[in-house]
Amino acid sequence: MARKHDWDHALQDAIKVKSISIRPSLTGYISKGIALCGKGYIRDARAAFDVASIYADQDSQTIHFLLLIKSIALFGADQHDEAILLLKELTTGCPNADTRACHIVHAYLRVDLGIKALDGARHDEAADHFTAAVHCSALSLKSDIHNIYEDLVVLFGWDLKYLWLTAHQKRCDALLRIGRLPDAVQSYQYMMDTSDVVTKAKCLDWSNDFTEQCRTLCLTSGDAALAASNLDGAIDLYSAVINLNCTSDVVFANRSKAKLGKMLWEDALQDAQKVIELNPSSHVGYQLTYAALRDAQRFDEAIDAFTIMLSKLDDAPEAHIRDLRRQYVRPSQVEDAIQRAVWNELEYSPLRLLNTSTGMLCDRAAQISTFKTSAEYKELLSSVTKRSDLRTGRIKDVVAMYFRCALLSHRWEEQEALLHDIQDKVVYELNGLGGIAKLQSFCKVARDAGYRWAWMDTCCIDKRSNTEVQESVNSMFVWYRHSALTIVYLCDVPPSSRPGALTRSVWNERGWTFQEFLAPKVVIFYQNDWSLYLGDRSPNHKESHVIMKELENATGINARALVTFHPGMSGAREKLQWASKRVTTVQEDIAYALFGIFGIMLPVIYGEKKQNALGRLLQEIVARSGDITVLDWIGQPSEFNSCLPAQITSYTTPPRTPPSLSEDNICTQVSSLRRTVPTALALRFYGQLEQLRAPRFANCRLHLPCISFRVTEVRRRRGPTQETPITYHIKAEGLHNLLITTEETLVQFSREQPIRQTFLLVRPWNRDLHRVPDFAEPNFTDNTIDDSNKSTGGSPAEEERGSRALRLMVRLGQPFDAFLLAQQHVGEYERIASDHHIVAQVQDITSVDNMDIGAVEIL
Repeated sequence: MARKHDWDHALQDAIKVKSISIRPSLTGYISKGIALCGKGYIRDARAAFDVASIYADQDSQTIHFLLLIKSIALFGADQHDEAILLLKELTTGCPNADTRACHIVHAYLRVDLGIKALDGARHDEAADHFTAAVHCSALSLKSDIHNIYEDLVVLFGWDLKYLWLTAHQKRCDALLRIGRLPDAVQSYQYMMDTSDVVTKAKCLDWSNDFTEQCRTLCLTSGDAALAASNLDGAIDLYSAVINLNCTSDVVFANRSKAKLGKMLWEDALQDAQKVIELNPSSHVGYQLTYAALRDAQRFDEAIDAFTIMLSKLDDAPEAHIRDLRRQYVRPSQVEDAIQRAVWNELEYSPLRLLNTSTGMLCDRAAQISTFKTSAEYKELLSSVTKRSDLRTGRIKDVVAMYFRCALLSHRWEEQEALLHDIQDKVVYELNGLGGIAKLQSFCKVARDAGYRWAWMDTCCIDKRSNTEVQESVNSMFVWYRHSALTIVYLCDVPPSSRPGALTRSVWNERGWTFQEFLAPKVVIFYQNDWSLYLGDRSPNHKESHVIMKELENATGINARALVTFHPGMSGAREKLQWASKRVTTVQEDIAYALFGIFGIMLPVIYGEKKQNALGRLLQEIVARSGDITVLDWIGQPSEFNSCLPAQITSYTTPPRTPPSLSEDNICTQVSSLRRTVPTALALRFYGQLEQLRAPRFANCRLHLPCISFRVTEVRRRRGPTQETPITYHIKAEGLHNLLITTEETLVQFSREQPIRQTFLLVRPWNRDLHRVPDFAEPNFTDNTIDDSNKSTGGSPAEEERGSRALRLMVRLGQPFDAFLLAQQHVGEYERIASDHHIVAQVQDITSVDNMDIGAVEIL
């Protein structure tokens, strides 16, 4: 009756004649205790089990079995905690008893609790109970527990035969319902791996249903995890699907993607290769293989995989798959793009560079070859796959970073490393003396700063090649301008020098170092032991206020101008003044070193002599810019052209700054001129000046636009006969008398004692005077102003032009710097150099009709 849970009849059977009433016994009281528990009379049941123990004859095994039955009965009466506790005590407290029976009972009770939890939709709780049951050491598929513990089967009607299978199936179901899918699959796999053929056959329908549900849920959840970048979860879920004997290439592909995201390159590669095995005609497996190989830095293999991927796209039967091919570029196209970027980058780099890693001097071909064998090149080639990648600038950035170059600026010393000293040799292995030691230290400093390439002028130019020298001289400024770093080595500044040592360094006096500092954007100064100047560890000494102040004191150039310098013709006269105190060992270099400063490229002709080299430079400046301030100098004239100086030092004296006129002063004088100068005359004068062309050179002859004043008298001022320079009194038509001091001897003459040679005082025409800003003129209401000369009925444009003409006349009435010219042949003149500025002034600006406006040719 107990097996059928008919507790009333079971209790009556236990109390009747054949049980306790006739012969009290162990079996009778056990039966009574079971029946009372079934009816819920827990206290009476405990008493019955206690009395039953009297009839155990103190046999430990009998007592152990009695307590085991008691725990089962209590469990059946919903006294779960008490029953489980009693089982634990029996297991640990009776080592000599049948502990296996305890484990079997514990497993059965756990399964029973799990089933109840499942029925109550308490799936987490159910999973815990079933897990505890399957982990029971006594529970095994092959153990014959049903026969061994037949008493339990008889007393309680237990089905121990399928306990193992029930526990595992229910556990799988519970884990599935709570969403622990990987655990569910793992549990299922263990169950199937340990099941025999008969068991598998019995649970076939359940197995099919479970795997279908699990596979569907794992796929859905795995896709969601991958989309949410929950990569670990996605990997576990896709692995669960694969463990259910899934052979879908899509699942392996998705797991490969998740592993790529986790940077598990080799694992991702294995999945990608499985995708290829399952679907060899698809591009996806090769795409994933390419990604895994690229990220594993197996670049050559990655490119091969990518090439196959492109062929798969080309051959795909689906139109939408073939359309994907349009977004990709072939490796050969990427190679071409990289090659263009390399040539663009090297266009502004020296022809030869030192590889700071190997210590070898490399020409352009060797530089490119080194790049193509580098990891940077292979990574770039393998990572740029789409047309959009070609437009992102990444190729340019990678190439620029690889070819970053450090250039050296230094004062040449007696022993310097030359090209033949290092050609085909490892710099670091040479005997480190003199210039070699300097070269080695420079390369090490550049290498330690992270620069793969370095350049030093002494040994990286083949001075036997006129072509290379020509290109190097003309490109020097550009090379320094585009260098990533310029290292300045101060050979005469000892370690631990105090501020001011840089100011006194001979480096500030050299001609070539002038552009070597102005050109680069990043500069770092080193002392003669290759320690940082002033210990300044900032990444750019051009940003150091202390260092830049020293350079300002040394050069006389404003610190801001030193930092923000731009090459070109702007401010040409000031740039020549900056360079005027520089010296060079080779005389022509005083001009060649300035080519880059002005953005000029000219032939390099060593042996032409300094005056010719400087003359060609200045001629080019005037011809390109039309800037006549270049003609403003004091000193000896050049043999190239008398309007140009023989020495760069002639620009040391700053140009004379004429006094400025206030706007009120200009307006007053304009008002005065309106009364005295006919408008037509002013406009004609203005138009003549407007038509003057810019100054130009041709065959060393300067065609100078100017206003000319004929000299009428030259008289030597009284003084010692042998005195030099000599001062002369000069008179010229339309100018105030003036004095000129020159070392040249002039022929004296006057109107009364004329000579055949013609002298002129000229005002070089500065076209900027036409572009002076116009200010609003006041509205004159003074009744004393004579308006009879004002034009009437003129258009606003004519009125404006007339005002400009009068304002120009006011400015031309101010003192100006004049040139004294002496005629050599008809229409040809030479400039007479003066030791001081020749300052002249028009006597009467209203007599503009007597001024000679035109161009003179100066030899």
